[in-house]
Amino acid sequence: MTARYAETAELTDLQRDLVATAETFAAERLAPHAVAWDRDKHFPVDVLREAAKLGMAALYVADDHGGTGLSRLDAALVFEALATGCPSLAGYLSIHNMVTGMVDRHGTAAQRERYLPALCAMDELASYCLTEPDAGSDAAALRTTAVRDGDDWVLDGVKQFISGAGTSDRYLVFARTGGPGAAGISAFLVARDLLAFGPDEPKMGWNAQPTRQVVLRGVRVSDDDRLGAEGEGFRIAMGGLDGGRLNIGACSLGGARAALDRAVAHLTDRTAFGAPLARRQGLRFRVADAHTELTAARLLLHRAARALDADEPGATRLCAMAKRLATDTGHDVADTALQLHGGYGYLAEYGIEKIVRDLRVHRILEGTNEVMRVIVSRGLMGADQ
Repeated sequence: MTARYAETAELTDLQRDLVATAETFAAERLAPHAVAWDRDKHFPVDVLREAAKLGMAALYVADDHGGTGLSRLDAALVFEALATGCPSLAGYLSIHNMVTGMVDRHGTAAQRERYLPALCAMDELASYCLTEPDAGSDAAALRTTAVRDGDDWVLDGVKQFISGAGTSDRYLVFARTGGPGAAGISAFLVARDLLAFGPDEPKMGWNAQPTRQVVLRGVRVSDDDRLGAEGEGFRIAMGGLDGGRLNIGACSLGGARAALDRAVAHLTDRTAFGAPLARRQGLRFRVADAHTELTAARLLLHRAARALDADEPGATRLCAMAKRLATDTGHDVADTALQLHGGYGYLAEYGIEKIVRDLRVHRILEGTNEVMRVIVSRGLMGADQ
C-alpha cells in the first residue's frame, strides 16, 4: 500500500486525472533514469518537452494563451506527483512554470504573443534570475543594474545559483532601475545569446539540472523586453515566489512519499532475526509517524494553495508556513526512509540517498526556511524592527 491520496477524498475527478497522468509520467519517464541522470549530471531536455506536451510547462497560464489554465492547488498536485519520479526535474519544471506564469500574468498582449507559444511547448526553456552573490535572502538589496539608453536598457551584474543556466533560452532578470530598496527594481526578459555563464556548480543534489552564474556585461535589451511597469519588478518576483514555495513544498512531499513507499517495500521483503522487518513494532511506528507527518504537511500545503487561488489576505503567510513545514518534513521523512533501509539506503543504486540529497536544498531555495519563519512571525506580530 502506498502513501498516495487516501486522505484527500476532496479531490475532483479532474484533479485525480491530473495526479494519475503525472504519476504515470513520473513512473515511466523519470524514475527509471533518475539515478543515472544524477550520476552523469544529465539534463534531459527531450523528456521535459514530453512533459510539456502533457501541458506541464504552462500549468497556470490561461488556456486562451496556450496554457493549461489550472489552479495553484492543481499545480501542487502535479508537482508532488512528478517529484515521485525525480525531485530535481520536478523542481526545474516548477521554475519554468513560474517564469511562464509571470509572462502570462504581467506581460503585454504583444509579449504574451511573442514569448508564450515557445515557453508553453518548452521549445524555449526559462530560468528565474533574482539571487545574486551578495543578495540571497535580502533580495531587495540586489546590485544588478539596468540603465536607460534611449529606447533600450543596458544591464550589468551577476546572478547566482540559477537553475537551467546555460541551457535555458529565456531568462527573467531582476535589475535595479531606480533607487535603493524594493521600489527601484524592474524585470526584464533576456535571451541566452546575450549572456555569459559561469561553470556548472558541483552540488550535493539537483544534479539532473545545471546550476550556474549568469553574467551580464553591457547587455542591451529593448524596453519591449521589460516585464511589467518600471519599479514593479520586486512585486512581480515576490508574487511568483508564493506559488513557487507551494510547488517546492509539493516536490518535497512527492520525493519523501517515494522514499517512504520504497522503505515500506524493503521492510516487507527484508527478513532479519527470523521474521520480516515489517513485523517489528518499532519500525512500524516510524513508518506510521512518517506517513502522519507527510499527510499533515500536505493538508497545510493544500490549504495554502486554496488561499492563494482565492487571493486571501493571509495567503503569503500560509504559503510560507506550508513551504517550511513541507520541506522540513519531506527531508526528515526521506532521511527516515534511508535509515529504514540500513546500509542499502546509503548505496546510490537504490535511489534513496539521491532523494535525501535532492530534498535538502528545498529548505534553502524559494526563500530559506528561516525567512519563512520571519514572514510568519511578521504576519502575527508585525516587523521585528
